[in-house]
Order: sequence, then structure tokens, then C-alpha cells
Amino acid sequence: MQKELLLADEAIAQGAIDGGLSGVYAYPGTPSTEITEYIQGSKQARERNIHSRWSTNEKTAMEAALGMSFAGKRSLVCMKHVGMNVCADAFVNSGMTGINGGVIVLAADDPSMHSSQNEQDSRFYGNFAMVPMLEPSNQQEAYDMAYTGFELSEKLGYPVLFRIVTRLAHSRSGVERKSTKSQNEISFPKDPRQFILLPAIARQRYQVLLDSQEAFIKASEESAFNKYIDGKNKKLGVIACGIGYNYLMEQFPEGCEYPILKISQYPLPRKLVEKIANECNELLVIEDGYPFVEQNLKGYFASGKNIKGRLDGTLPRTGELNPDHVAKAFGTINKSAYQIPSLVKQRPPQMCQGCGHRDMYEALNKVLAEYKDGKVFSDIGCYTLGALPPLRAINSCVDMGASITMAKGASDAGLFPAVAVIGDSTFTHSGMTGLLDAVNENSNITVIISDNETTAMTGGQDSAGTGKIESICLGIGVDPAHIRVVVPLKKNFEEMTQMIREEIEYKGLSVIIPRRECMQTLTRKKKAEKK
Repeated sequence: MQKELLLADEAIAQGAIDGGLSGVYAYPGTPSTEITEYIQGSKQARERNIHSRWSTNEKTAMEAALGMSFAGKRSLVCMKHVGMNVCADAFVNSGMTGINGGVIVLAADDPSMHSSQNEQDSRFYGNFAMVPMLEPSNQQEAYDMAYTGFELSEKLGYPVLFRIVTRLAHSRSGVERKSTKSQNEISFPKDPRQFILLPAIARQRYQVLLDSQEAFIKASEESAFNKYIDGKNKKLGVIACGIGYNYLMEQFPEGCEYPILKISQYPLPRKLVEKIANECNELLVIEDGYPFVEQNLKGYFASGKNIKGRLDGTLPRTGELNPDHVAKAFGTINKSAYQIPSLVKQRPPQMCQGCGHRDMYEALNKVLAEYKDGKVFSDIGCYTLGALPPLRAINSCVDMGASITMAKGASDAGLFPAVAVIGDSTFTHSGMTGLLDAVNENSNITVIISDNETTAMTGGQDSAGTGKIESICLGIGVDPAHIRVVVPLKKNFEEMTQMIREEIEYKGLSVIIPRRECMQTLTRKKKAEKK
């Protein structure tokens, strides 16, 4: 088959298409976004009628994928690591229901928080749900795992968590493709009660899940993605997980003198772990993210063994793993031929020139300067950059949808004025239920839904709320007299400040919708029109 130069994200997408995929369900989030975008742009995917529309959030994506699995077809769910928190209810319970058609749940972790709120390691979710996991070390493995992952899921009867990290997701390598598999035909679960988690059935399903653990371990021990490479020097054994194996091989291009256990499929392959633990005096665990394997070794597999890694400081406890860290763990230093000049300074991110969020914040700042204790509770999106100079316009950003509920809680505590700022995509993702809470109590807060008609922060994907924001607010129960729309432009500055001032002074819930299309998507549209 042909060889293609692909990002790991693209390799996963192509591997899934070639592996018999019928539908991808996702909410955009760096570093996972390119997987769904690749499928959306694939001629092959269109010809095969593969579903690829964006979901409103990660929970709805996971549930839709389970629905496709119920009907016997193969589905892929994609999200960044914090999206696992949103889909956790459905994901953890999918470990109880099991699957019919194969399901791969792709979690793209972001060590070093390049575009995230935390460094969360999704392997703990897989462990918590007690389902098999895959973690590629390179782009070819990413393709191969996506290609074979549906069959693994169907063989074991459970969803497979597929964990990647930013550095792998966004780097390219040559990938050799395989022949395309047919999509599954519609079929239904042999057990008609499999997906009904009433307590009596759930207790039975839980026992089935527990009984399946040995099969999961056996699959890991027999997996082509896990391998033991012997070495002459038994003073040290190296356990390298996912991309950590790639970094290890960079240090030893001629071969490593120490035994190596490469782990890319979980649960931990018990026999292989016991083999390296018994043969070597001490162990070094190389993994990107939390010390997931290291903690398991200390707690069970190699009790009393000297284990080095992130917990003892051999590798840094925070931030993403890199080849320099691995080199240092072996007492060597990677010397780059190029150095960053001292005059080069880091430039913080900022909102685009002409962005409607800027005009909204400038108006909001002017009005709030008239109040002693006014606070702004913000959310996840481009507008979060309002925290930085010169605007310094927000006081919080915790998780998707938290702006409205935090403003409500602060108002309940007596704070006035309490303002929430949320984007259109984030509002439909997880802000609507918070607005309903505010409606039910007619909370004294002002909600600004800054609508740029796209999911801008991740590249301009479709927003589920485009053209629907006012209708949603009305349907939730917001007083129509206090749903107000404005175009955030310099020429409308006085109108915006007056509108914000009036709604802050209104003793109850109000919603202001500053609406202007994202400058980036508008520019792309104009270029496309010219072509």
C-alpha cells in the first residue's frame, strides 16, 4: 500500500476509515481536533458515507457513538483530555454495558498545558472504567492501532480507550496504509438487556466486567504493540510507554544495553512486567503525563524494587516529556546545534485585531469601572484571553460552562454586579443548564454570550448554537425583554455600554448577545469567494 506523510491525528483518522469506521463523534479540542477534520475532508469518508458532524459536547458524542455501536457499527469518539471529564458518565458506564459494534474513545492529553487547564492523564480514566487501552509510540502505530482497534474492541466486548499526547498528535511521519475493510452491517446485541443499566442488570454486568479483566491482561501480554527487548546490562530495566519509547530510542540509535519493556497496550502486561522486574536490579519508567505505570509498579508489581521515574525526580514531575529529559535520566545531555537568541522573548497569545470580543470587553470594562466590586466570570474560548493585558477583564476561567454558574453562586453570596462571559459554542456545550438554574431563581446576574458564530479557539469549526442563541434563551425561560443583541463595533461603543449598564441595573437575570463573525472565519470565507 502507499505511504503517506501524516500527523498522528491524521494517521488515526485514516486508520479508522480503513478499519471499517461508520461514524466519528467529537467536540473540537486541541490536540484532537485534526482527527475529525481529516475525516470531514476525506473523499474516501464521503464515499463511504461516514458520519462526521461535530457533536454539541463530549458527552453527547460518547452517547451517540454508543448508539451506533448498539446498531452493530464501528464508531470513533474524539476529544481532548478535559473532554473526558465531560463524557465520564457515559464513558465509565460503557465499561458496564460493553459494546456491540467496536468503539474507540480517543483522548488527546496535553502535558505542559499548551492549550489546557490541567495536565490530566486519561489512562486513569481507562483504569477507572476497567477497559483496555492503547497508547502509540509513533505515527505508524497510531494508524495501526486505529486500524485494528475496532476488532480488538469487538473481540473483548468493550470500548477501547486510545490515548495520545500533544507532541505525537502534532508531529508527522511516514505511514504505510493497509487495505480498507468493509463497514459492519446493522446488527443488535445478543443480550437484549445489555444496555439497560437497571441495578439488577448492572450488578450482573459489573461481574461480567470483572471476569473480563484476565482476558484484557492476556490481550496485552500477547499484543504486538507490547514487546520485551533483552539487554546485557541487568543493572537497570527500562519500561517505556507510548511516545516515551520513541524518546528512548533516540538516545540509543545503535541499541540499548539495558533490557527494555515497551508498553503501548494496557492493562499492564503482567508477565512481561514481572519478567523485567525479576531480571533487573532497578527500573526506570519513562512515560509522558502522570506517573501512571510507576505508581502501579510501586503498589503491586514490583514492591520493594528501586523504581525511578517522575516520582523520585529522575524525570520531571510536571510538563511534557522530551528527549532531553530522557537523556538526563541516563546521565547524558543532548546538545542542540541551534540556540534560541537571548533577544527572542516569548509573546503571549492575544485576541485578533478587529475581534468582536475586544470591543465587548472594552465596553464592559468601562461600565464595571463605575462599580466598586464588579466581577466577571469567564469561560473557555478566545475570549479567555481577556484575562491578559491590556484588557485584564476577567476574574475566573475554570471549565466549560462555569461562567454562568459561578456568577450565579457569587450573586447568591451577595456579590453585585456579577457578570458571566461565555462564547456561543461553549454556551451550547455546557452553559445552557447553568442558565436554566439562573432562570429558575431569576438570579441577579448579567450573562454576556459573545457570539462569533463559530468554535474559533480550535480553528473555526461549526458551532451548534449558530442562529439559535436567542431561541435557546427564550426556550429556557429568559424574559424576552432582557434578551438583547448588539453588534460589537467601535461605532456601537456607546450603545454597548448603555446596554450593559441597563442590564446590570436590572434586578434579575438578563442576557446580552454581542454578535459579530470571527475575523478568521470571515477572512477565509472571503478568500474562498474570490477563488
